Amino acid sequence: MSYSGFNIPKREDKITFSSRKKYKISLIVSEWNSQITSKLLKGAVETLTQSGISNENIFITKVPGSFELIFEAKKKSKESKFDSIIVIGCLIKGDTKHFKYLCSSISYAIARINLKSLIPVIFCVLMDNNVEQSIERSGGKLGNKGADAAFTSIKMMELNN
Repeated sequence: MSYSGFNIPKREDKITFSSRKKYKISLIVSEWNSQITSKLLKGAVETLTQSGISNENIFITKVPGSFELIFEAKKKSKESKFDSIIVIGCLIKGDTKHFKYLCSSISYAIARINLKSLIPVIFCVLMDNNVEQSIERSGGKLGNKGADAAFTSIKMMELNN
């Protein structure tokens, strides 16, 4: 898809900016569906470090589930310690309405934190119909959405500074 008026970066584009080592990033990761979230986390950390972010400036916090990402993101956004927050989770549709309510609640809450915060909160919560879709999006044939979130985080920090 083509958009006129601005350039949409491709995933393979190299990000360069002079002060990238100083940026501090909080990665908040759900332990639920850890077979997926661990791959998303790995993709995010690799992208951040390959882009020049220092390992000591990457802070990882694990929470039990994707709903708990909300509380931790709100808390981290008020600490004035971070330049960006990435929330990482994975919801896979089951047979009940629980999936629908969690997807809506988490999306809405993270958006509200973003509106109230002075730092970007990057959304990397997969919401898939089945585990195969999650596998494809966490390092499979559709790439790694954790890496994409890290790329977005860097671009947003650059815009914010």
